[in-house]
Formats: sequence, structure tokens, C-alpha cells
Amino acid sequence: MEKIIIFDTTLRDGEQAPGGSLTDQEKLEVAFQLEKLGVDVIEAGFPIASPGDFKAVAKISKSIKKCAVCALARCLRPDIDAAYNATKAAKHPRLHIFLATSKIHLKYKFKKAEDEILRLAIDAVRLGRKLCHDIEFSPEDATRSEKDFLYRVIESVIKAGAKTINIPDTTGYTYPQEMYSLVDDIRNNVPNIDKAVIAVHCHDDLGMAVANSLSGILAGARQAHCTINGIGERAGNASLEEIVMAVKTRKDVFGGLYTDINTKEIFSTSRMISNLTDFVVPPNKAIVGRNAFSHESGIHQDAVLKKRITYEIMDPHDVGISSSQLILGKHSGRHAFNDRLKALGFCLNEEKLNKAFIRFKEIADKKKNIFDDDLRIIAEDEIRTIKPLWGLISFEVTSGTKINPRANVFLSKKGKVVSGISCGDGPVDAVFKAIDKITGYNARLDDFRLEAVTAGKDALGQVSLKLKIRNKIFSGRGASTDIIEAAIRAYLDAVNRLELK
Repeated sequence: MEKIIIFDTTLRDGEQAPGGSLTDQEKLEVAFQLEKLGVDVIEAGFPIASPGDFKAVAKISKSIKKCAVCALARCLRPDIDAAYNATKAAKHPRLHIFLATSKIHLKYKFKKAEDEILRLAIDAVRLGRKLCHDIEFSPEDATRSEKDFLYRVIESVIKAGAKTINIPDTTGYTYPQEMYSLVDDIRNNVPNIDKAVIAVHCHDDLGMAVANSLSGILAGARQAHCTINGIGERAGNASLEEIVMAVKTRKDVFGGLYTDINTKEIFSTSRMISNLTDFVVPPNKAIVGRNAFSHESGIHQDAVLKKRITYEIMDPHDVGISSSQLILGKHSGRHAFNDRLKALGFCLNEEKLNKAFIRFKEIADKKKNIFDDDLRIIAEDEIRTIKPLWGLISFEVTSGTKINPRANVFLSKKGKVVSGISCGDGPVDAVFKAIDKITGYNARLDDFRLEAVTAGKDALGQVSLKLKIRNKIFSGRGASTDIIEAAIRAYLDAVNRLELK
């Protein structure tokens, strides 16, 4: 078995994402969680960048005991000194030195020749090696560098003392087959590459950061740079959770490889980073997104209830999620609907289940998510209803600040459709008076309450009311995403109670 070293750069490259800055105390909290998660190396920051970054790296270095603590530095003495001083209290310190090697960077950023760049890299690694025994070197923009020059730089910095050679796809430019070939070529063309660990650092500009990282691993890289939730500059970095779970899940491809990540801490770590940075995790984000272990399709729900592995290649418990979710919506089937009702304590007979399912579908067409409280209302309505005499067919209401509210209501009675039209003080008053015209009752409204059953603009509204009819009080309740419809259903519920007396 060969271990894949997980180099987490959430606190350095991840924090460089616009708007992702953290305080030194927040950085320390994240570092403790990363240690709990089981990462091997925490890149804590870029100490020369600011006094705050230096302070945060130093604080993490003093506090973390299990992981290596790494600091970034350019090939400049002040950078290297700052990185060393910030990490020297760490139990396992590491200096990460970088210098661009592509012609684009040499021409436009440095305006230097290859030999000058090579000398800068060698001198920086030698200086770092005098201060710290663990040196990692990154030829920035490696995937766009001339291979022969890249080989020379790698060979030279290994001779100078680098123990890890990181291959950065700095701009997210490469693709999986190309990354595989690059790592393979480095292994075959750098004579002393066996004296260093090869790492990969992939950005997601073309959406291939994780795929490129995994290709590099398949080609022989044994360290992966990554961040929680894939946060980072521009389109972000390779996602730690995706790399780790790919290696764990696809043992047929990555056989013999493993990580020391405690995968049950993945979800809580993801939530922590999302909360601290205010970067919302997309619902469809792999592994940690809200929908990653959710199913709405009736076909999928039915299969998952029979055997989870039909549509889930991972167990949600493995990443710290309590269970899969069968999201009830317009695509859901009867099996999942009945299964959820039973979980809520409702056992409906076939007739009532059919009616409840029809009502569920009607509501699902009007709102995106159906919550447990919505289901309780639907089920309770079926339990309470005993062959009502009056049923709602449809209604039409016109209302406004300069319009006299008017309602046209269509009801059913013993299979016959009857209608009534009336005006009122408001749309609800108008529909109630229209119902009175149809039923012949002159009901008086004694109490009216409206509340949202669940959150959201499309929440199910529940109306509870009391009607005084023939000197007796009858209560009624109705629910709908349309509050006027909810009011009608509640009114009819009360009227039907009179009819059943």
C-alpha cells in the first residue's frame, strides 16, 4: 500500500479567493479541524504577505502537533526568512519555495533568461535547506513550461536539497492525459527524481482540477495539493473531498493507494469553511453539496429504498452525513411518499393514500420542496375527512386597491358542479360569501388564523377558522400554497362538519 500525502492549502491558496480572508483566530480553528480531519500537511499561509499572515502561521505552528505546518516563500531571502521564523516552532515545519519556469512568466513577469531563473531556484533552496530540513519546491506554471528546462530545474533543486517537487497547473490549463504524461515524463527524464516526492497542484479554470490531480497520482505523484470545497483563486483548486473519496471509492483504479483522511470529518469541515468564508457550497457540489446524497426521481427513490447502492456509489455515513435524503417533489413516486408518511407515523389505507398522493402532487407542482410538516398536513387532512358533501373544483378572484373584490367559486356536490358569484370587503370575504350563496348557509366567521407551515416564499399556508352556523360553532382547517385556496378549504371543512352532523 502506498500513501497519498494530502497537502491542504485551504489557509493559503484557498484564502486567496476574493472575499475569503480569515482572521488569525479563524485560521487556527480551521487548522485544528484539518488536524482532526487527518491532513498530512497544512499550508498555513504566506508569512511575508502581511503581519497578520505571519502571526497566523506562527500561531498555528505552535499549536498543531500531528500535521506538518508549511509556509510559502518566493525565491527571495526576506520571504524565506519570514517563512522560517513563522514555522520554526512547529513540530514538523516545512518551507514551500516557488519560482515560475514557463517562457510566458520568464518573458513578461521576470524578464530573465533561463539560466538566471535556474540560479535563483538553486540558491533559494540551498538557503531554505540551511534553515529547515523539509523543503518543497514548485516550478510555477509547470504545465506550460518547456520540458527540457523543467527537467533541469527539478534535477537542480533536488540536488540543492528539495525533498518534494510540486508540479503546479497554475492556470488550470492542462487536461488529464497531458498531466499524466507530464508526471510520467518527469519520472523518466529527471535522473534523481527518486530522491523526492512528486506532488501535483491543480487549478480548476477549465473544470478539470480533480481529474488532473487524479491523473497525476495515477502517473506516480504521491502528494496532492487541495482545498476544502475546492476554494481558491479564480475558479478554485482541486477539492480535497473529491480526491480523497475518489481514491477510496474506486479501489479498482487506485488499488494499493490510500490516504490518512478521516472521511467522517469531511462534511463538518466543509460546513466550517463555508460558514467562515461565506462561500456557499453549490447544491450539486460532489460529496458535500446538499443534493449529493439526495434523490427526488420516483424511479431512483424506489430503487434506493430497495438497495442503496443502486444509485449511491458512496455511503453518506463515510463522509459524515447522517443519511441519504429522499426529497419529495413533483418527480417523486408513491413508494417514497408512503415510506415518508410511515416514518412520520401515518399509516393510511389504500383509498386515503391515493387521495393524499394526488393532493401531494398538486402541491408539489406549486412548490420546489415538500417538507415533513407539509406531509403531516396532507395526511391529517385525509385522516380527518369523511366523504365531504362539498368539494372545491376551482375559483376565480379579482381584487386590487381600486377594484371591488369579486369571487366566482365552483363547488361539487354529489358529482354535480355548482357555482356562486359574490363581492366582498376583500378576496377572502368575497369567496366566503360566494360559498354561502351556493350552500344556502349564512355563516358568521368567529375566528380566522393563517400561518405558514414551512419556510420560504412558496410555503404551505394553513388556515384555521371557526364558523357559527345555526347557533353552533364548527371549526375548519385547510392548507395550500395559495392562501385564498387554503381559506376556501378551511371554510368547506367547517361546512362539511355541519353536513355530517
